[in-house]
Amino acid sequence: MFDRSILHLDLDAFFVAVELLRNDALRGKPLIIGGSSNRGVVASCSYEARAFGVRSAMPMKQALQLCPDATVLKGDMEMYSKQSKLVREVVEEEAPLFEQASIDEFYVDLTGMDKYIGCWKWSNEMRERIIRETGLPLSLGLSVNKTVSKVGTGEAKPNGAKLVPAGMEKGFLAPLPVGKIPFIGRETERRLALMGVRTCQTLSAVPPRLLEREFGKHGLSMWKKANGEDDSPVVPYREQDAMSTERTFHADTIDMRFLHDQIRNQTAQLAYELRAMGKLTACVTVKLRYADFNTFSKQAKIPYTAQDSLLVSHALGLFDRLYERRQAIRLVGVRFSALVPGTSQLNLFDDTEKESRLLLAMDGIRKRFGKGAVGMG
Repeated sequence: MFDRSILHLDLDAFFVAVELLRNDALRGKPLIIGGSSNRGVVASCSYEARAFGVRSAMPMKQALQLCPDATVLKGDMEMYSKQSKLVREVVEEEAPLFEQASIDEFYVDLTGMDKYIGCWKWSNEMRERIIRETGLPLSLGLSVNKTVSKVGTGEAKPNGAKLVPAGMEKGFLAPLPVGKIPFIGRETERRLALMGVRTCQTLSAVPPRLLEREFGKHGLSMWKKANGEDDSPVVPYREQDAMSTERTFHADTIDMRFLHDQIRNQTAQLAYELRAMGKLTACVTVKLRYADFNTFSKQAKIPYTAQDSLLVSHALGLFDRLYERRQAIRLVGVRFSALVPGTSQLNLFDDTEKESRLLLAMDGIRKRFGKGAVGMG
């Protein structure tokens, strides 16, 4: 029976790294990716910005107070997705079994490969290939499970590699702060500190029943991870089965024309992405968040389609049924789910040849100049 061998790969400061590929003049300077308004948050930042205390998910206003000379870029998810796909293609070609955990993070199950080729050697060779072919910095961690490998990657950053040999998991984790364990957030870390628990070694020694009483099932999970235990499998990559977009406004609004335009534009852009992927959707969901942060959504199941006119009509109808409180709105979003491969057929009752030609022409413009280059009037 082989010990498990689980590799974790993480692209370092991924959004920043992609921007540096596009503009080398930004290298070595504090760079922040995220919303530029007072309500914006930091999506990613360079290590130069982190030296000033800037962190992901920090309000942009606070980040610029800490680092006023930073360059702020809105970010380009279309470009980031393309770069992520390039990395995934290498992993897919090389790895026996892999899971894409996020746009910049992968797990690979190498169990049994030590019989034929060293897992550590194989992991480093693939890392070098990804760096060579994409130009993106990449860190890795290798151990017997997902948790320890992910923590190992964090300790290897930036642009490094960490091996935790089988049997050394608990000793490796022991001196580290509990916040290094995945899914232990700041609030949980604070509550543990009030109990006198600040390191993984202390957490691993707390009676599991006490943690379960204080934190529920999450408490038992924390205890197992602090002891280096994690039997969660690497889940093979699956085709995307949902897609969504949303926008938080600079100021809360009750302007119905503006809100309808937002829903219309978001739906049209998602519909374009559907057609570009050669897919159809059978479920539309609209989400809204009021000024008091109460959030609601409503969905409708529809015949499979990727046609703008049908999807926009359903999305606007859902929004009008959902917006009942007549209170200022902070955010709206649209989601398509139940995706399947296919091409949308012409609706003989609603669509016209002129409309279909217009849609094809608009898709051509978007493909050449970006998905936001053109929209419905």
